[in-house]
Amino acid sequence: MTTRTRLLLALAASALLLPALPASADTSAAEPRRAIEAWSTPGSTAITITGHGFGHGHGMSQYGALGAAQQGLTWQQINEFYYPGTTWGAVRGKVRVLITADTGRDVQVVAERGLRVGSVGRSRTWRLPSNGARKWRLVAAGRDTAVQWTKGGSWRRWKKVRGEAELRSADSSLTLVLPGDRRDYRGTLQSVAAREGGKRETVNRVGMEAYLRGVVPEEVPALWTSAAVSAQSVAARTYAAFERSQPAAAHYDLCDTTQCQVYGGVDVEHDAATAAIQATAGQGLFHDGRPAFTQFSASNGGFSAAGSMPYLVAQVDPYDGLANPTYSTWSRTIDDTQVEKQWPGMGDLTGIEVVARDGNGEWGGRVTAMAFVFTGGRVSVSGDDARSFLGLPSDWFTFSVLPRQKGPARL
Repeated sequence: MTTRTRLLLALAASALLLPALPASADTSAAEPRRAIEAWSTPGSTAITITGHGFGHGHGMSQYGALGAAQQGLTWQQINEFYYPGTTWGAVRGKVRVLITADTGRDVQVVAERGLRVGSVGRSRTWRLPSNGARKWRLVAAGRDTAVQWTKGGSWRRWKKVRGEAELRSADSSLTLVLPGDRRDYRGTLQSVAAREGGKRETVNRVGMEAYLRGVVPEEVPALWTSAAVSAQSVAARTYAAFERSQPAAAHYDLCDTTQCQVYGGVDVEHDAATAAIQATAGQGLFHDGRPAFTQFSASNGGFSAAGSMPYLVAQVDPYDGLANPTYSTWSRTIDDTQVEKQWPGMGDLTGIEVVARDGNGEWGGRVTAMAFVFTGGRVSVSGDDARSFLGLPSDWFTFSVLPRQKGPARL
């Protein structure tokens, strides 16, 4: 999901200030848009930012799903509320996930009984021998793949497989060796080229339901009310199907980070989450016959934001604040110098302006355009830009300004 924010990040402490952005002052001759709200920041000031929600606010609110489930809504009702105008349909098959933590040039797995290797896209496979190996690996050999093994010393070649290759196990779970770590994955682990003749990357090709077992507990707590976890399962399944229909790259459908959906493989599976997934088995949401773009975020603050699809609507959410004490309403306090550090050379901060909001909710809704005014010029940013560099939970916020308190005088 693009610019999406995950619940696990919401539960972590947010960094208040991110690295400085380059200066982007208004330099055109055009008259700047008139502010609808403005705050003067004379001298040394403390700036309090109050807001609602965590994340972009499109589609399902995860805290809202929890609140709705606690009110007795079923997972079907929760999904239908957050994605109005979609229809139900079946989502099956496999998905290809880029394993971003594997930054090496090979695919290494722990040796186990019944390992097999095969060519990607071809039906032929070979069983790896029981030769005392501790690890097996796939490494590029031109356009082909060398299959190698080790007992702890140097690597020895067993076979060269034509084209790109993949490993699979008899029990459908492989232990991938990563830099300084190990993780278990279901399905197959592929060594595939990022582009023709390019660097090899590790891709996990796995059945959709097995994939969800490594996603859902990363997105919401597995012990939440089961209807909320099941609603998350439907959203995650449908989102994966949407990405598969227009894959991120030729060799994988989506990644395993917050830029797509967080995916941790077997190690993060939880029995309660697995049961909630199984309750929704194969169920997805569709629009115009295609999987829907089921975006979700931790909290919409009580009013969802309109998205890029007709079913991602702006609407009042009566469930978001029911079990959401941290992000239904939040506040942060910074001072003027922290803003000034974002644009070195612009001088002192003299004012803050909100130019436009989306019109939905308190204060007029989410900030869509704003500006910081300095002695050296005026910097225009979007609300999402401000959210990013100020480390805010969302782009739905307002300001209040007070003189900064001075410490006791020294004798």
